[in-house]
Amino acid sequence: MTSSHTDCHFCLQSLRGRKYALREENAYCVPCYDSLYANPCEECKQPIECNSKDLAYKGRHWHEGCFRCAKCSRSLVEKPFAAKDEVLLCTECYSDEYSSKCFHCQKTIMPGSRKMEFKGSSWHESCFVCQYCRQPLGTKPLITKDNENYCVPCFEKQFAHHCYSCKKVITSGGVTYHDQPWHKECFVCAGCKTQLSGQRFISKDEYPYCVDCFSRFYAKKCAACKKPITALGGAKYISFEERQWHGECFNCVKCSVSLVGQEFLTRQDDILCHKCGSA
Repeated sequence: MTSSHTDCHFCLQSLRGRKYALREENAYCVPCYDSLYANPCEECKQPIECNSKDLAYKGRHWHEGCFRCAKCSRSLVEKPFAAKDEVLLCTECYSDEYSSKCFHCQKTIMPGSRKMEFKGSSWHESCFVCQYCRQPLGTKPLITKDNENYCVPCFEKQFAHHCYSCKKVITSGGVTYHDQPWHKECFVCAGCKTQLSGQRFISKDEYPYCVDCFSRFYAKKCAACKKPITALGGAKYISFEERQWHGECFNCVKCSVSLVGQEFLTRQDDILCHKCGSA
């Protein structure tokens, strides 16, 4: 360009009739400006002279003709590109080398497009949807079954068990009783309502009872000690003429010898060994 500036600010030579460049309101002849201020090109390492187009990216500079993909050498001028370890690549080359594949459609997730990540896999945003209702999952809570993702309402509708007692969904854990699912907190003694999960219990008329309640309500009483006979753990008991005894209580009332597996005699409500009964 030409102007009323008369001398180069650096070499002081006349600028009359010559091209020059301005920097901070000072005029420089082209050779001085290029030697003082021209940026070196990242590709060819030559200065980018003031009569050349200077393309800049993150503090680095290129000639227009040097601004190319490092792999296929196609020009990146006015085209989308990506950088990897300070190397510039066109989107196609970057995708081939570095882009993730969508777990669902197996197509490349192009640079600049939104990517969803879940359990170590990547997805197109449009592919990351509920398997049942096909609505985008985004960052919503989800549940995975057989490598398919479901929003919580759809999963509950399709797969979740409902508690036999309260009818609400069992989201984790639970107890199975008579082939029916229960929440742990809903699986309680029919008598005292104590939680039975992990505890010993006895069934009666399809209802579960803790040992104490079952003994109190239903267990037969030992004719000798009058305590309940629960038969828990395989304990033996003896039954005779509508009376029951604990195995350890079935003894002769006189000499206290055990009558389990032995002959015995009865006298009114008493049981006697053969020797005492014959005396």
